[in-house]
Amino acid sequence: MTTIPEKISPKILSESTAGKNLDKKPSKERIPVYVKKSTIEYELELKKLQIELLKLQNHVKDKGLRIVMLFEGRDAAGKGGTIKRITEHMNPRGARVVALEKPSDRESTQWYFQRYAEHLPTEDEIVFFDRSWYNRAMVEPVMGFCTDEQNKRFLKYAPSFERMIVKEGIILFKFYFSVSKKIQKKRFEARKTDPLKQYKLSPVDVSAQELWDQYTIRKFQMLTETNRTIAPWTIIRSDHKKSARLACIKYILLNSQYKGKINNKELVPDPKIVISGIDEIKLMEDNLLKPGSMPR
Repeated sequence: MTTIPEKISPKILSESTAGKNLDKKPSKERIPVYVKKSTIEYELELKKLQIELLKLQNHVKDKGLRIVMLFEGRDAAGKGGTIKRITEHMNPRGARVVALEKPSDRESTQWYFQRYAEHLPTEDEIVFFDRSWYNRAMVEPVMGFCTDEQNKRFLKYAPSFERMIVKEGIILFKFYFSVSKKIQKKRFEARKTDPLKQYKLSPVDVSAQELWDQYTIRKFQMLTETNRTIAPWTIIRSDHKKSARLACIKYILLNSQYKGKINNKELVPDPKIVISGIDEIKLMEDNLLKPGSMPR
């Protein structure tokens, strides 16, 4: 995707607006030409990828496949927005989003994975988990919603649960959306003033910045204990939402086989945005060893 320059030269401006009747004096309300172009490029590329996603869904239906895509990450990391773009034009009969509320009293007494297992896909279906069983790896221990023993037990058994899923024939994608502290704060501020986003604010959000380092430590533990060859993590750098969305979709398509697929060269995600779980672990190890340094 084209990088947006901080400034646009008179030559570029002239070439971009050739033949157009524009005011001589720039208006504050006028959207800069390069921003318009960037938005158009994004929409065109997104549409192309969404067409590929439809091809993938048709393949899932034809072959009777089952796919799970789980999306984890800090609050305001862009998980929900990415899921929305992936499912936007899919047939809802074969694509389902699971975003569970806190467990009921009855569910709290069940085997921890039981409430999630009930939502695993049937034949011909893709299921998207907007947060998943990994609540017990980060949010719950940080916020005191589970005991240390429950957290440790989860980290021990999660790889076995996922191995069973994969061995049963379910295709599993695990995405962790990684947002910086600065951008998270900016997005929280936007939620406070935007009536269409205020519903996203929660008590957990309010404390997310204060507990940043604790979440980082839990993230490191989670990746270290649950990044396995059979069910690896894929990290999505999500400070720039649009780039993160495109990169995530490209990764899904690149790692899927389906009829009528476009050339793989068009589906290679930006390596600065998509990071393997093992590389993220190494990066976090290096940063955690530096005095005063706390990775995202």
